[in-house]
Amino acid sequence: MYVAVKGGERAIENAHAWLAEERRGDTTIAELSVAQIREQLSLAVNRVMAEGSLYDPDLAALAIKQARGDLIEAIFLIRAYRTTLPRFGASEPVDTGAMACDRRISATFKDLPGGQILGPTFDYTHRLLDFKLAADGEVPEAPTQAAQTSEVPHVTGFLNREGLIEEALPDDTPPPDLTRAPLEMPADRALRLQALTRSDEGFTLGLAYSTQRGYARNHAFVGELRIGTVPVEMEIPELGFAIEIGEVTLTECETVNQFTGSKTEPPQFTRGYGLVFGQTERKAISMALVDRALRWEELGEENVGAPAQDAEFVLYHADNIQATGFLEHIKLPHYVDFQSELELVRKLRREAGADDAKEAAE
Repeated sequence: MYVAVKGGERAIENAHAWLAEERRGDTTIAELSVAQIREQLSLAVNRVMAEGSLYDPDLAALAIKQARGDLIEAIFLIRAYRTTLPRFGASEPVDTGAMACDRRISATFKDLPGGQILGPTFDYTHRLLDFKLAADGEVPEAPTQAAQTSEVPHVTGFLNREGLIEEALPDDTPPPDLTRAPLEMPADRALRLQALTRSDEGFTLGLAYSTQRGYARNHAFVGELRIGTVPVEMEIPELGFAIEIGEVTLTECETVNQFTGSKTEPPQFTRGYGLVFGQTERKAISMALVDRALRWEELGEENVGAPAQDAEFVLYHADNIQATGFLEHIKLPHYVDFQSELELVRKLRREAGADDAKEAAE
């Protein structure tokens, strides 16, 4: 066994060397830099930051390069690095109403204060391959327009003035920290939202799509989708007040959902909410739809058995790092386990054969 272990170590070292060679690719082609990934593959960088729970575009770009473009592996690298960082404080809650918006759209109101800002989006493209990119052709410059810097009220505030939507009550209770304590059930909404913002985009998208197809009876409108930068402030004990320490780009989505009322609540609209690092609008919308589906109990609605209504199913299976670890461990050596099962099957077959022979003899 000792010889096998030593041989395995040498094979692993060789596999690492081969991986580095494959990562580099054809050496006659210029190497892709971290800066190029950060600037030109920004949506991939945003996803890695969001699901890795660490806002650092440079590190996310480095992780993508190291992972050969495997975003889940890059997220794993970022999560692992994050655990090595010291925690020396907590920032103040960000004010998304003061967001400098690059993109702001509403599917519920055409005319709204601050206007609709289409921003950089694939929504209106023709989905045709642009062969100019393959030829390294220059793209036309977009018109210069500053981001919306004045305070932009949330669209749901208009409905709130008339009491047509549930009121978002302030809650000063410090939420649990999912990065420091494992997920436990039952999970309140603050913890569910933390899990959803770190969840795998594809998994969350599939669940959100299921709610639109009738699995949860949850018809939603995008009340508002906004993307932009917000300042991050942190209170300094020695100063006695908060100072700005930087800014982050966020995507925020609020959905407006139908609600027929209950014994204690009148008919009104309800909310779904999504907030994610970077420009990650598909994930933010998906998160808002799943968030609303998970609220069935607190709103007194019927549980129709939809997957998106099952908090335990959703939250325990949404994390791609946990899923990857459990899935990929089965490709590692399981020789002893398999041999025991192989011997069991052989034994059962022998016993079954003996029984058949006995019946034939009788």
